[in-house]
Amino acid sequence: MRPRISSRGALPRLLWPTLAAAAALTACGGGGSSGSSGFLLPGTPPAGNTSYKAEIRRTAMGVPHIKADSWSGLGYGYGYAQAQDNLCTMADSFLTYRGERSQHFGADAKLVASSTIGLPKNIDSDFFHRHVISPDVLQQMIDAQSAHMKQLVAGFAAGYNRYVREVKAGGSAHAACRTEAWVKPVTAEDIFRRMYATNLAGGYSNFLAHIANATPPAASASAPAKVSARDDARRKPLQLAARDIAVPLQVGGEEGVGSNMIGFGTAATGDASPLLFGNPHWYWRGPDRFYQAQLTLPGQLDVSGTSFLGVPVILIGFNDHIAWSHTVSTAKRFGFYELKLASGDPTSYMRDGRAVKMQANEITVQVKQGDGSVVPVKRTLYKSAYGPIVNLQHLSDKLPPWTPTTAYAMRDINDQNYRTFRNWLRWGQSRSLDELIAIQREEAAIPWVNTVAVGRGSAKAWYADIGAVPNVSADQMANCSSKSPVGAALQAVAALARVPVLDGSRSACDWQTDADSAQKGALGAARMPSLLRDDYVANMNDSYWLANPKAPLTGYPAIMGPAGTDPVTFRTRLGHLLAQGRLDGTDRHGARGATPDTVKRMVLDSRALTPELFKAQALPLVCARSAITVATDPLTSEAVGRDIDVTAACSALQAWDGTGGAGARGAHVWDEFWSRASRIPAADLYGVPFDPADPIRTPRDLKPTAAPALQQAFGAAVARVQASGFAENAARGDYLFATRGGQKIPLYGGCGGPGYFTIACSENRLDKGGYTMDLNPNGNSYMHIVRFPSGGVEAHTFLAFSQSDDPASPHHADYTRAYSAGQWLKVPFSEAEIKADAAYRSTVVSE
Repeated sequence: MRPRISSRGALPRLLWPTLAAAAALTACGGGGSSGSSGFLLPGTPPAGNTSYKAEIRRTAMGVPHIKADSWSGLGYGYGYAQAQDNLCTMADSFLTYRGERSQHFGADAKLVASSTIGLPKNIDSDFFHRHVISPDVLQQMIDAQSAHMKQLVAGFAAGYNRYVREVKAGGSAHAACRTEAWVKPVTAEDIFRRMYATNLAGGYSNFLAHIANATPPAASASAPAKVSARDDARRKPLQLAARDIAVPLQVGGEEGVGSNMIGFGTAATGDASPLLFGNPHWYWRGPDRFYQAQLTLPGQLDVSGTSFLGVPVILIGFNDHIAWSHTVSTAKRFGFYELKLASGDPTSYMRDGRAVKMQANEITVQVKQGDGSVVPVKRTLYKSAYGPIVNLQHLSDKLPPWTPTTAYAMRDINDQNYRTFRNWLRWGQSRSLDELIAIQREEAAIPWVNTVAVGRGSAKAWYADIGAVPNVSADQMANCSSKSPVGAALQAVAALARVPVLDGSRSACDWQTDADSAQKGALGAARMPSLLRDDYVANMNDSYWLANPKAPLTGYPAIMGPAGTDPVTFRTRLGHLLAQGRLDGTDRHGARGATPDTVKRMVLDSRALTPELFKAQALPLVCARSAITVATDPLTSEAVGRDIDVTAACSALQAWDGTGGAGARGAHVWDEFWSRASRIPAADLYGVPFDPADPIRTPRDLKPTAAPALQQAFGAAVARVQASGFAENAARGDYLFATRGGQKIPLYGGCGGPGYFTIACSENRLDKGGYTMDLNPNGNSYMHIVRFPSGGVEAHTFLAFSQSDDPASPHHADYTRAYSAGQWLKVPFSEAEIKADAAYRSTVVSE
């Protein structure tokens, strides 16, 4: 008996009979994982569920509204819908989390799309995931979940497998992958692996190669370890500059992925409803891209929003009562421990005077060779009680590897945070802002992001950085911080600021636990920042400090982020200026007040703060002569060695409106210039330095004495523009674009560095084809503006890159074209709205 499908407009809608248990066994599939969790054997359905059924209602832009009468059915519909739109990306990602990439694509090939793990080699990715998400860790993750979560996950796997069987049986969808052997069924364990990996984006995921390549030196049979001259030299201060240690923070890095969010209270909206604007700047490709959907289990769950591919829980969203969004937090979620090794045994470390044996993990990865054969490759990787051992030479070749006397372990607070998806699922069921706040305090589970939320009937908007954060006291930072040359070098790197590097030989240096800590070693919720305001709260990836500049937050543990010591970004400054402009009506969008219409215009108008502040001052300095002699590009150190005619560039900037709108002319000249000018030391560049008493308006004013350095930056920028083939006065949409079906879709905005609030940040060089968003960019992704009028929900959304990864899908480009045109989607939420949508179509999937 085959699973059946019914679609309105294609076949009559029928209620298909429940299949026998044997058919359900087939539905869950297998072959995607080694080992058993103890919860679900491959191919086994959840207890008490021998059938799955869901209705998938699609509305405009292909947004699915999944409705079912059981948790497993809800997961089934969601897994099917995600696979229907993104099978190739999902199938590829399951190889990643299972540690099977090398088996199909070879050891040295890199991942096809960037994500929270970057773009590592397959072999390193495989060893990392098999080591960090080991069977015991996976078991603990599964055991900690509710019955509803397990049913949701099992259904999701079954729905995904259902679609895999369909596409394998024929059709034209997903031509890029449907016949590949690596597109195969998954188990519930695979979904839990993918979910667990989400936790690690603020910690382990940034050190994938460092963990995957941490192997011990050869152990002495019996003699005590001797300290070599090289080891002794390591005791001397290491002469390391920040540039000598590469810390590849994918999430929360110098530019990296980030987000904007503003919650307006009723003092700003002027009516009875608050309003939320949420806008992650996230990956446009790969497994961590967002997918928009609504999940409805009548009487238990009705939530709309977005989740990562392969995740069956809404991560950013809204229901009939509350709405929330996230931005990457400045709180550090990890730390290092310096381990003093036992004499003669580099896989044992001393703790309170006693030797502790590391946990050895013997891992075999199958690796495809050039001739097509597959051979096993083995590594033994190690974990301490703190976490996995790391190879510091992947940070800098000036740092030592694992030596006979010292090793370094890494601890990620989220490696034992099994509450994250329970938190998000409970939020989806929340009935008030007060309930959302209570859940956030109770679970303290949000893994590496800030939260802003609003709720029906609440006058105030909520900001919090309450989640899983290491609990390291000021006393420990003073008395436990590593004093070794290596430890000191790590703590001096700006990217590792506030990351604890502690002495692992003393239990007194263990992360602490508060009375209200949700897990061992974590800060209690009472010691993490939050703010309720009836005007607004916001975050644009700077610290909790300025959730609202009128009420700076201070006095929290240093690990949460800087508070009044560091300048905030130009994007943060502009975000607050935009919010304040709505409150007092001084911006370009009309009368005061945050309404959906004014906020929609405000967040897409592509203002950039640096030209507003500095263009009028910079042009007389850099355009004093028609040509600038440039020896070396200050950004890339590439030789230029010629006179650069800047006449056309100066004319373009003089006429430029200062925005990154699709029709704006000259924005690329400024972007290239500012990316170089911003490298000038702040003390040399700004006439008015950063002032914590005036953080939104400082630093400001260019120093006239910076003219020579600014001229070099400008000349090199113009050289880059001239080499690109794009005219100095080219329209933004000509060189900032996404390609769909061979056609360029013009875009707008820019990167955070020059202070754009509307983000479309390409990693591609202008002279290598323009700022294309087709490779591994980050930018506006899922966006929503949500308010709660009487009797309903009003939600306007975008998914800037569209729902599907399949070029043959009608939903591969439609949302992107709408985003290009600034045409927000008023997404339906109620049953009546869904069924009244002009694009409505319904499909029942069951088996």
